[in-house]
Amino acid sequence: MHIVTYSEARNSLKSVLDQVANDADITIISRRDGADAVVMSLDHYQSLMETLHLLSTPANAAALARAVQQDRDGQAKRRELLGD
Repeated sequence: MHIVTYSEARNSLKSVLDQVANDADITIISRRDGADAVVMSLDHYQSLMETLHLLSTPANAAALARAVQQDRDGQAKRRELLGD
């Protein structure tokens, strides 16, 4: 995570955007009035939104937690994808 001032971000916007796109990281733009902002790549944003969606229902969140635990316990099985 990087933190820059509004003036720094304005003066080097291309660099800020390149950094978040290339590093898959976020940049916080701090402002004097405290209304800070976050800049992130579209891929990062979409990944966060998908995670929120998948965890939005308790049943789905519990199923995902069980699957992660099974993988950690070595109980996961590799399977081939079905073709068309």
